[in-house]
Amino acid sequence: MENLPIRRNTLLLSASLAMNSGMLQLSAAIATITFVFVSGFEGLVGLGPAIVLGSGALAALPAGRLMDRFGRVPVLAGGVGVGAAGGGFAALGSAVDSTPVVLLGLLGVGVSGGTSLLARTAAADMYPPARRARGIALVLFGAVFGAILGPAVFSPLLAGRELDGDALALLWLAGSAFTLGGLALVLFVRPDPRRLAELVAPQAPDELVVPAAPLREILARQGVVPSVLAAQASFGVMVGLMTLTGSVVVDHHGHAGHLVFPIIGAHVIGMYALVLVVGDVIDRIGRPPALVGGLLLMAVSAGSLLWIESVPATAVALFGLGLGWNFSFVAATAQLADCTYAWERGKLLGFNDLLSGLTGAGLALLGGFALSALGVAALAIGGTALVAAPAVWIARESRRPPPVPAAE
Repeated sequence: MENLPIRRNTLLLSASLAMNSGMLQLSAAIATITFVFVSGFEGLVGLGPAIVLGSGALAALPAGRLMDRFGRVPVLAGGVGVGAAGGGFAALGSAVDSTPVVLLGLLGVGVSGGTSLLARTAAADMYPPARRARGIALVLFGAVFGAILGPAVFSPLLAGRELDGDALALLWLAGSAFTLGGLALVLFVRPDPRRLAELVAPQAPDELVVPAAPLREILARQGVVPSVLAAQASFGVMVGLMTLTGSVVVDHHGHAGHLVFPIIGAHVIGMYALVLVVGDVIDRIGRPPALVGGLLLMAVSAGSLLWIESVPATAVALFGLGLGWNFSFVAATAQLADCTYAWERGKLLGFNDLLSGLTGAGLALLGGFALSALGVAALAIGGTALVAAPAVWIARESRRPPPVPAAE
C-alpha cells in the first residue's frame, strides 16, 4: 500500500468535494428563494429543494451501477460537469425570470449532488475494512472547506443588495465556478479507485470468479437493512431541516436574508469538521453504536427548534444536526461497504442514496407545507420522531449477533 497513490487520490477527491460543497451549500440556501421568486408560488416553498434532492436521488442508482462498470472517475466527472451546467441554467432563469429554465438548472445541480456523494464509494475502495470509516471520513473532510469558502464568497455578493433576479443569478454563477474547479480536480485522480480496490484487498483465487450479486441478495445480507434505514432517516431529516430552517425559518423569525449563510455554514461544519475524529471513533466502537448515537443527537437537535429563534441558537442546532448526521452517515456507508465486494459496491451505495434522496425530497416538500400551515413546531416534532424511531429499532437489532465479516 505504501507505493499506491492512495493519499494523493484521497486529497484530490477531498478537494473536489470541497468545491462541490460550495455549490450544494448555495443550493441549500437559495434554491427555495429562487424558485419562489421566479415562480411566485409561495405555497410551494419546499418544491425547489425537493427538485434538487429528487433529481440527485434518481441519478444515484444509475451512477452507482455505471461506477461498477466503468470506474469511479468518469462517473464523478460527468456528474460534476452536469452540476456546473445546472448552475448556469439557474443563473439564466433567475436573470430572465423563467421558471422552466430555473427548474432545468435545479435538476442539473441535483444530479451533480447525487453523483458527487458517491465519492465515498471511491474512498471505501482505497482503504481496508479496519480503516475504512477513516478513509471515507478523509474524503468527506473536504466538504468542510466548502462550508468555509461558501459564506466567505456568497455572503459578500448578497450583502447590501436587493434579493432580485440579478443577485440570484450572480450567486448561481459563483456556484458554477466552484463546480468547475471540482471537475478539474476529479480528472487528476489516477488510477481509478475501482482498480485500487483490487490492489488494496486482493481476492483469493476462488473469489475472483464470484459475480456481482443481484441487489435483492445484497440487501438480505446481515447489517445492510439497518444501515440503509439509518441512512434514509438521517439524510432525509438532515436535508429537510437544513433547506427549510436555513432559509424560510430565518425569514419567519424576521432575520436579514444574508444571515442564512452563517447558519448553513455552521450546519455544514457540523457535518464535516469533526469527520476525521468521527471516522476513527466509528472504526473503534463499531458501526451500530455510531448509527444509534448519531440518530439520537439529530433527534435532540431537531427538537430544540421548538423553542429557539435567534440566529446563533439556530446555528448551534443545525451544527448538532450535522454532527449527528456525520456519525450515522459515515457509519452507514462503512457498514454497506463492508458487506460488499468492490464490483457491487457502487450499486448498493447508489440504491441507498436513491432511497435517501427521495426521502429527503419528500420531507422537504411536505415540510414546506407543514411549515406554512403549522409553523416551525411541525418541523421540529416531525424531524425528532423520524430519527428517534429507527435509533430505537437499530439499538434493539444490534443486541443480536454482529454482522458477517467484511467481504474482503
